[in-house]
Amino acid sequence: MSLGMTLVMLIAAWLAVATAMLWGVMRISRRHHPHSRSAETTKPAPRMERAHRHAAAH
Repeated sequence: MSLGMTLVMLIAAWLAVATAMLWGVMRISRRHHPHSRSAETTKPAPRMERAHRHAAAH
């Protein structure tokens, strides 16, 4: 395999890994980030107790 082909494959692999990591981080951050809504259309929701507790909350 030539040196040029090796470098092209190395850069392509690096870009593939970087893209996959970025996609994963954005997916997690989007899932855990509260959705923003306009202030005029939303009413404050009544505060409700959580039905479950985390194991570390004891």
